[in-house]
Amino acid sequence: MQDKDWMDKGLIYNGMFRFKKNFLVYAPVLLLLAAVLNSCSTSQQVLDSKDLSYLYNPTKNPIAPRYSITSISENSALFSIKFYPTDLFFSEANPRGVPMALMLVTVKLFNVSSGNVLADTAVMNLNIVKETGRNEYVYSTELNVEKDQKYMADVKLLDKLRMTVVQAFVPYNTTSEFNRYTYTARSHFEKNPLFNPVVRENEYVNLVYNLGLEDSLYISYYKPFTPVPDPPSMLLPEKTLDYDPDTTMVIPYSPGQPLMFPARGIYLCSVNSDAKDGFTFLNLGDEYPGITKPETMIEPLVYLATSDEMNIMRASVRPKADLDEFWIKLGGNVDKSRELIRIFYTRVQYSNYYFTSYKEGWRTERGMIYIIYGPPDKVYKSAEGESWGYRKPVIKSSWGGRFSVKDEYLFFNFRKKDDIFSDNDYFLSRSETLVTYWDQAIASWRRGIVYRLDNPEDL
Repeated sequence: MQDKDWMDKGLIYNGMFRFKKNFLVYAPVLLLLAAVLNSCSTSQQVLDSKDLSYLYNPTKNPIAPRYSITSISENSALFSIKFYPTDLFFSEANPRGVPMALMLVTVKLFNVSSGNVLADTAVMNLNIVKETGRNEYVYSTELNVEKDQKYMADVKLLDKLRMTVVQAFVPYNTTSEFNRYTYTARSHFEKNPLFNPVVRENEYVNLVYNLGLEDSLYISYYKPFTPVPDPPSMLLPEKTLDYDPDTTMVIPYSPGQPLMFPARGIYLCSVNSDAKDGFTFLNLGDEYPGITKPETMIEPLVYLATSDEMNIMRASVRPKADLDEFWIKLGGNVDKSRELIRIFYTRVQYSNYYFTSYKEGWRTERGMIYIIYGPPDKVYKSAEGESWGYRKPVIKSSWGGRFSVKDEYLFFNFRKKDDIFSDNDYFLSRSETLVTYWDQAIASWRRGIVYRLDNPEDL
């Protein structure tokens, strides 16, 4: 395909041009902003300081900032954190008498290549004054780095008013002078840094290369990745993006140049023609991260529905009616079906928020587990990956009561994968010894019961 043909098809526009595209408009049936959790455990909780399960459970974590690390020179990187107003607790109980949030951010940068040696630290003591109409608060600090190294930043955040602590791990490396960490993406008009590579069809952005002056930008367009993972009980390899770009083009480059990516898909951008990595922008559709149209609400049901059911719904001329019929069949009545829908699609939405890589989060292996099993009870993270634990049923006594002698968990282990498109790509470690309870989980959902591993048998 010639470059002009690609531009004529509306895959990308370089400059201030409008792109017209027709979308099917469908009135949303649901407001998918409900809580994720649906049941509580009866066993006694023991404090586990290494457990980070709150990171994937919005009911347990009031603070969900965004983080980024970008190279600004050969030996220096910029750590940035973005708060949304909903992350912050503002109080006027301060000498100035104005709404203010008090946040303490500590950063420990570990050199993974050298055996997790502490490479640098930073502290940000933030007194954030509330500003009417402000949608985000961004703060940055510099870190010392070395060339050709892999790092992991251990970030701890203390809300000094709520006395709440959250922790996050942010990957970063200097192994290439053209990888994703050498670029800063920002909105074209406001010049705000973008902490999320997902863009809308009519959104203009800039891509700033931080390590030099270049005059060309190479953009490779990949069609959207649509496969879904196989059940965890199946010993099959991960489904990955293994196809070549649909086309590649080169355009004149400058840091302030407006770019727009109106067609759905994956756009790998680099200022170097020989580079095998770069910065990736994603267009995941006009609904992302939510799902509200019946045609798109059908697709995540691949985890619950049979092949025949999926084929019928996909080919239907009345997808909303068939979608409703599917859920009514599972729930047995309208009220119960609404609750199933609320929980299922809320998990889909949070999967998109937490696990999106070069594909929607619900299509990932972590997203599959999250949707079917719910938020994990335990999460342990390392530079190599993360481990999720789901609490197993408690022991029943001879008197029929329920008690727990020792908490036992079903663990799913995910390995971090290095790829050119995302630093949030993980795959499930599968083995013949892993008991997943997958069939039991699906059967529970299809009986109208949201599955939890520790559900009472008579629920």
